[in-house]
Amino acid sequence: MNAGLRAVNTRLRELLAERDAQVAALAGELEEHRALVAALQAQVADLAAQVKVNSKNSSRPPSSDGLARPEPKSLRKKGARRPGRPKGQPGVTMQFTDHPDRVVRHEPAACRECGHGLAGAGQTGMERRQVTEIPEVKATVTEHQMVERECPCCGQRTKAGAPAGVTAPVQYGPRASALATYLWHGQFLSRDRSCRALADMFGCAPSPGAVAAMARKIAAFVAPALEEIVKALLSADVAHFDETGFRVAGKLAWVHSASSGKHVLITVHGKRGTEGMDAAGVLPSFAGIAVHDAWAPYDTYDGIAAHALCNAHVLRELTAVTETGSDLDLTWAQQAIDALITLKDAATAARQAGQPAIDADLLAGQEKYFTDAAGTGIVLNAARRSKLQKKRHALATRMRDRAGDYLRFAHDLRVPFDNNPAEQVIRMSKLRIKVSGCMRSMAGAEDFCAIRSYLATASRHSISWLDALTRAAEGTPWIPGAT
Repeated sequence: MNAGLRAVNTRLRELLAERDAQVAALAGELEEHRALVAALQAQVADLAAQVKVNSKNSSRPPSSDGLARPEPKSLRKKGARRPGRPKGQPGVTMQFTDHPDRVVRHEPAACRECGHGLAGAGQTGMERRQVTEIPEVKATVTEHQMVERECPCCGQRTKAGAPAGVTAPVQYGPRASALATYLWHGQFLSRDRSCRALADMFGCAPSPGAVAAMARKIAAFVAPALEEIVKALLSADVAHFDETGFRVAGKLAWVHSASSGKHVLITVHGKRGTEGMDAAGVLPSFAGIAVHDAWAPYDTYDGIAAHALCNAHVLRELTAVTETGSDLDLTWAQQAIDALITLKDAATAARQAGQPAIDADLLAGQEKYFTDAAGTGIVLNAARRSKLQKKRHALATRMRDRAGDYLRFAHDLRVPFDNNPAEQVIRMSKLRIKVSGCMRSMAGAEDFCAIRSYLATASRHSISWLDALTRAAEGTPWIPGAT
């Protein structure tokens, strides 16, 4: 009996050992499944976040949203002012001019009551109506005949010299060149459409090659204006910088912009980083406050007095956190958004009131809210298990480490809240590509950027584009700061 019990006990122990091994194996499989589920959940969260990414919460352009564009959202608070013209403000409409170019009098022929003729009758009133019209304009051709005569004394033949600017047997004048360049690089028509527009409006149709030659000549003539623009930017206290992709000859190039006040410089280069920035000629010698995004190459210039990071960019990133993160992530991101908007409103109010700075207590409190929010974001995403957590951790760390650059607008009222002026400048190059396609050569792209710099600066000085281009085509370009 004892031997049998021992055998049964041994068997039971073997079964228990097998069960324990099976349980251990199942536990290992369970842990693997849990890890797999966690990885899949993180992957799903990343994919869901990618679906929610749009132009409102990232740096993607609005054109990437497609037909399913997000509803408009604004971080600005709703004001008391209703849409439309404020009550009591006079409207704006066409006004009568006291000096019409032409007056046409319309006389009644006979009385509408009895039919008696009104010739010579006394005038008892008059109603005025004015029509503004553009007359038909046709290009004119001026022939210059340089007469040659023979001296009766010595027999030497002398021919009269050609007028200034008349260098070829047949050519277009400076205003025609200005109009062609205005349509091509000013209004972004293609060269072919520019030629057709000139033919329809003025009866002259230069070839696409002739239009390119006109633009090349004007771009060369505006070089002195660009030199003055660079000088003005180098002496500015605050300047905006940005860059964007630009298709040239089927390849990706980069448009770089530098702007401050009434001066704009746009350049194009094959490289996006410091090589392209150095070629523009501003950042290497700039000693003021540089406003830009958080792209690292901007921080490599030691001569800059200070950096100011664009808060429009960080607001988009924080908005993405509120739309894709957990409740705790939403809390710290919204706290940072509220702090930035509060300081922005305070800075705007201080400028409008002519104050040199915003309230010190308000600044200290909101600055603490901003840095505390960044610290919370770092802690919540410290594990960095998923792409989203890594992205949020990097954002919060940048906010903490560069809080002074993000909040520089609140400490120095000369500094704007965002870098919109620079983005508005380079947006024109995107529009050029969208309307008429890429530039065919780097030389053509350089001409385009030179002319756009000239026109943007002229516009900020209240100089009409056509006038500025005509002066450039005549060889005497408008120069910023010149009397």
